[in-house]
Amino acid sequence: MHHGLVHVITPGDHFSPRTGSAIPTVVDGLSRATPAGARRPAVLVARGTYPDRYDSADVIEYDRARTHRFDRYVDAGLPRLRLPRVMARHEFAAAVTQQDDWDPAVVLAHNAVQAIPLVDARRHTPVLYAHNLLLRTYGRREIARTLGPAAAIVCVSQALADQTSRYLTPSLRGRVRVVLNGVDAAAFARPAAARRGDLLRVVYVGRMIPDKGADVLIEAVRLLGRSDLHLTLVGGRGFAANDALSPYELDVRRRLAQLGDHATAVSFVPRAEVVRLLQQADVVVVPSVWQEPFALTVLEGMAAGAAVVGSDIGGIPEALGDAGVRVPPGDAAALADVLAAFADDQGLLERTQARCRAHAEANDWRAARSRLGAVLGAIV
Repeated sequence: MHHGLVHVITPGDHFSPRTGSAIPTVVDGLSRATPAGARRPAVLVARGTYPDRYDSADVIEYDRARTHRFDRYVDAGLPRLRLPRVMARHEFAAAVTQQDDWDPAVVLAHNAVQAIPLVDARRHTPVLYAHNLLLRTYGRREIARTLGPAAAIVCVSQALADQTSRYLTPSLRGRVRVVLNGVDAAAFARPAAARRGDLLRVVYVGRMIPDKGADVLIEAVRLLGRSDLHLTLVGGRGFAANDALSPYELDVRRRLAQLGDHATAVSFVPRAEVVRLLQQADVVVVPSVWQEPFALTVLEGMAAGAAVVGSDIGGIPEALGDAGVRVPPGDAAALADVLAAFADDQGLLERTQARCRAHAEANDWRAARSRLGAVLGAIV
């Protein structure tokens, strides 16, 4: 096989456009932006996952290792005995079982710390691709042993790189690189420029969990009490439309109901419907209250032509750049002030939307792939 890049995703995860979950989206985006003349990348995908897969990379299927629900508890205790996390490695070993058949490749292990020592570093180049803070349960010695073979540790934002570096030994710290995520600006582009109607259409898209801060956005809209604003919340706690509502989701629905006709809740919807909803938005809000590593929705909202407001926390400011508007995390009053300014000033709204769209176009997946190429060019 002739693959310059081989992507390792979590065993049991999918490589499908159904959900829009972060890692498959990133892998697809980077793969779609493969430079002309470069080898087509591959993705390791377990058999039995969603059969409708992205067409941007070759899929190498493998049979998943058998697992038990107590495996993670076993793994949690093994480092105390200075032993590797054998259960996680067992799963990833199944994923890379065919690596002797590959031509030499860069193996990008997405959030897959335990895959790094399983890659034959004499033949391939292992790279950890961190989308989240992964090392909180690791000691320094375990980190040094496990990540020692990694040629680089790629983080999706400088904020995540700074957090990750605090856990690393000095030698590993020097291998940390930042590759900001991108967006498919063409796929999200609004079909035709549309001026705002009588309502300011505010949209939230994301998982419905406390960290994402949808309750903060609801409170901001409640504080405004305006009749010329409509809020739409899109998403559930998971990636299935028929999941039972969690206590947090029930609370969000209760609060939303108090806004009457000026608010709508939409549970999980297919990816194509998410694109349409973003394209209809005047403003997209990313109100996270945790150290979000990047937040793909920022760039997706911008690409769809919306003005984007995001919390000033984690990697969100890096995604916003100078185009979007930052607000303190958890500050409903500050968020309400921004929404009021957009509702009252059509010119401000349109100027912000134009800046956001230009920012998305300048930070599409080709730009992200170019940044990754620069990192890989220095280590291969």
